[in-house]
Amino acid sequence: MSNTERQPEELDLNQKGEVNVICEGGADVEIITSREVPLGGPRAMMVRRTLPQRQRSLIGAWCFVDHYGPDDVSLSGGMDVAPHPHTGLQTVTWLFKGRVDHHDSGNIHAQVLPGEVNLMTAGAGICHSEVSTPETTVLHGAQLWTVLPEDARQGPRRFDHFAPHPHKFEGGQALVFLGKLLGQSSPVKTFTPLLGAELRLDPSAVLELEVNPTFEHGLLVDSGDIDLEGVKVNPTELAYTGTGETLLRIRNHGDTPALMLLIGGTPFEEDVVIWWNFIGRNHEEISRYRKEWEEHGERFGVTEGYVGKTPDGLHRLPAPALPNAAIKPRRNPAPQARPEERI
Repeated sequence: MSNTERQPEELDLNQKGEVNVICEGGADVEIITSREVPLGGPRAMMVRRTLPQRQRSLIGAWCFVDHYGPDDVSLSGGMDVAPHPHTGLQTVTWLFKGRVDHHDSGNIHAQVLPGEVNLMTAGAGICHSEVSTPETTVLHGAQLWTVLPEDARQGPRRFDHFAPHPHKFEGGQALVFLGKLLGQSSPVKTFTPLLGAELRLDPSAVLELEVNPTFEHGLLVDSGDIDLEGVKVNPTELAYTGTGETLLRIRNHGDTPALMLLIGGTPFEEDVVIWWNFIGRNHEEISRYRKEWEEHGERFGVTEGYVGKTPDGLHRLPAPALPNAAIKPRRNPAPQARPEERI
């Protein structure tokens, strides 16, 4: 998925971070609220973005979290993202409902289905397109990115697909699509230690999760009356817990099932510059990537198979203009949930 903001160097300053410790001995919890941004062309669908924020840019190597739907495609227009570039990252596509056609310059042509992870490794450079299928009436899911470390970011393109088996537990079920959780594991290759899982929790159920204490975690709530360690997490919010925790307690207080995504990983300590759809290490790299994309350079290749929803739409996304000032690396806070803080 592309970041199609026209001024991608700017971040919303009106976010808040909150910590409320209600469970005795439980983890501190920091709430990251979402902001709406448009995705796509003339009939852009709206997505809710929780990462990156000025409040916090990374959770482990997770650097980008867009959450969308459930959207009536007849009203929203669905997803239609023309070929666009990426460097230095992996895209992780996860659907709850609907279908999306994926085409990339690694000659991968795949259909993204609910409950099945599609992970695209950009390496040194790739371009791809994403379009919701004609038969999709409701589109609902999430698009996430992870940063590649120095020893992998100039590597080859790669595509992985995995359909995890549902793991049932008392009060719900999990689909573990990256890493390990609840005795389940994913075979999908990542370049830093990561966790990604869909969690469904029945009404009035409580889930006690044993987690890796070297990881920081984020719980994205899609639906349900949820609290994490006694801290209420509203739908569309991302609840953050820092390293050092071995147990996370999630409760569904409502009378309807809850749907969530849990992400995590070891803190990512390398300098990172994120601008538009590129991840690099300094302004000069980003400027070079932009120039190569605009000049149709070999780094990104060519995406075949894209068919947009509007005949007069863009066939390739142009890069926005660079900011006048040099883009600086993002400085992420320490991997601990922070006390009552408002930005």
